[in-house]
Amino acid sequence: MTKLNVGFLHPGDMGISLAVSAQNSGHTAYWASAGRSRETHARAAKYRLVDARTLKELCEICSVIVSICPPEAAEKVATEVLSCSFRGLYVDANAISPQRAIHIGQLLENAGIRFVDGGVIGGPAWQRGTCLYLSGKEAERAASCFSAGPLDARIIGDHVGKASALKMCYAAYTKGTRALLYALLATAEELGVRGELAQQWSEEGSDYAEEAIRATRTIGLKSWRYVGEMEEIAATFTAAGIPGGFHQAAAEVYRRLAHFKEAPETPSLEILLRALLQDKENRAA
Repeated sequence: MTKLNVGFLHPGDMGISLAVSAQNSGHTAYWASAGRSRETHARAAKYRLVDARTLKELCEICSVIVSICPPEAAEKVATEVLSCSFRGLYVDANAISPQRAIHIGQLLENAGIRFVDGGVIGGPAWQRGTCLYLSGKEAERAASCFSAGPLDARIIGDHVGKASALKMCYAAYTKGTRALLYALLATAEELGVRGELAQQWSEEGSDYAEEAIRATRTIGLKSWRYVGEMEEIAATFTAAGIPGGFHQAAAEVYRRLAHFKEAPETPSLEILLRALLQDKENRAA
């Protein structure tokens, strides 16, 4: 096996777990510290990523770059790599629409950069169960960066956009229906029937009410990141000829909860529901 220098843009909660799988597979994981937060510095130091300092230096050192960032930043990150005259393999593992993946791929390939489309399904890959789906002509090479796991890299075709399409369809249900659950609970709260709704669910054997309580930590910490993902899903649906309005609404649900990213502790379900209803109160004021 050829040992590779693999750069990660940027090692957040998910990115750092991908970097560790690359290390497990015999490769050296790099990052670029310039402009990154104190938390990212601490995370990279904890897992012994090698600091290339700047993006330009990372592009010179690494033959493979993995982009794992908020979806709204995916194209910006790609163009920054392009401006550094990178000529290796670029793996876009972001939660973006297949149309955007194709666009970014064409942009990079026109400049001589090999491109692989990726989509992560599951949480940070600290144990088996999280999959990185890959599509594109260089997908096998991208998968080899993670061969020892615990990340499960799966090749699903030669066509850029297929991995992103799978990610969008999967998240449309998982994160989309969670947004619907919180929206309907906020509506029931406003109309004074949340208790009765929970009782009806309970009688039917449903655990929707308990699920909402269990998910408060994830919703509180991750809503800011889900906004762009829901917008990408809406664009995916629209391009396929399916109405995208549901996921535009889901984006708004997550947008109203995005500020909990900075909360010192996990908000309760009641606090989250009040935040969803705050927009109505603001309009009435």
